[in-house]
Amino acid sequence: MSDYIYMLESHLSPDQNRVVEDVQTAAGQANVNVFLTGGAMRDMLAGFRIRDLDFAVEGNALKVAKALCENAGAKMVLEDDNRKSAELVFPTGVTAQIAMSRQEKSARAGGKPQVTPTTIQEDLRGRDFTCNAIALSLNKASRGLLLDPMNGLADIERHELRASNAYGFYDDPSRLLRLVRFRVRLGFTVEERTQMQVANARDAGVEKTIPPRALAEEIKRIGTEENPADILRALGEAGLLTLFSPALAGPKINLPGITRFERLSRLLPDDARSRAARLGPFLWALTERLTPKEKQALIATTEMPKALVDQWQKLGARAKKLETALRSARIKKASQVYHLVSPAAPDEVLFLLYHSPLKPVQERLRNYYQKYLPAIQEITPEEWAGLEGKPGTPRQHKAREEFIANRLDRRPPRPPATPETPGPAGAPGPVGAHSPAAAPVEAGVVRRTR
Repeated sequence: MSDYIYMLESHLSPDQNRVVEDVQTAAGQANVNVFLTGGAMRDMLAGFRIRDLDFAVEGNALKVAKALCENAGAKMVLEDDNRKSAELVFPTGVTAQIAMSRQEKSARAGGKPQVTPTTIQEDLRGRDFTCNAIALSLNKASRGLLLDPMNGLADIERHELRASNAYGFYDDPSRLLRLVRFRVRLGFTVEERTQMQVANARDAGVEKTIPPRALAEEIKRIGTEENPADILRALGEAGLLTLFSPALAGPKINLPGITRFERLSRLLPDDARSRAARLGPFLWALTERLTPKEKQALIATTEMPKALVDQWQKLGARAKKLETALRSARIKKASQVYHLVSPAAPDEVLFLLYHSPLKPVQERLRNYYQKYLPAIQEITPEEWAGLEGKPGTPRQHKAREEFIANRLDRRPPRPPATPETPGPAGAPGPVGAHSPAAAPVEAGVVRRTR
């Protein structure tokens, strides 16, 4: 095993490692070469957590993507037939992009690119920044081979962002936005020659030719970042934020709200599902100070897909049912809160944390993430294995629900049913679970019960 394969596997979560294995299998069955590329390689080599997986395929990438949907349960959320690429979400929440290795050439700045298939080496040379132009072979004959034609590894070690070619900002002006986002997220400096290329491109006004599709994609990326307030501030200082909407200027840039949203996002688990759930609440916070007309103009300028608009604008109505349930005076136990919140959509939960003025709702959501969820996560595999019933059966589901309630509500667990332990009305069964002395306190400190 190469050092880079070992490094990769140690940086990936178990779910991400399974996706890499599934992609290797699908590419092998399709008889095409596959490489891990882009942000995943950059983040691994820079020592950051790998968020998304990007794969380049020398051949029919869409065939590989469809095979993953059929055999690994992935869902295709976006397909770009021009670039022969697809974005997938796997059942575990892991996201991945499968794309054909390609060259793109535009007749004019911001125009629709002409896409042609090419080798992985040429694909890497055409990427935006050198830190993103690195690939790792996942193929049987060369597994673990690092490809770095633009010397991006050296730039990563210097913490420096360098454009891959002198005309990159003219070919794809949206790289101006990505440069700001990467600079803020990674904490890298921009190489001097790249700074000059940015200045020349801005003098030529190429930012005005960024296509709406690219604006919508970038706002989605910002919404799932860990520090969106800093990115928006940097875009504002660069004079690029108003590209999304002229209204996003001055006091209408809701930086205090975005900062609060950012802080609340950290309450949720750091996983792919929770990160994807940030987008709707982010858009709500971003546009909180805009008029309905200004919001509509933002949608039009970015040609925002209807699914994304609904994810944002219908969020308040969707979250109302959860808010009503959480405010109920009938909720007395920690387990009741747990069973309400654990199946809830994460974007609804985050929205209520940000928007709901109701004190019981706020307290119960915070208790869930700060007390109840950690308490359940502390339960050992041996304890789960000791539950009655076979996995997936109603009997085990009932035992699991009761076990969680006992743990959170500080009740002693029921002993296994035996003939010597009579239940209610003299029938065989467990006793002791409903003792008045074990009355729970929903807001109290959660203690583990062994």
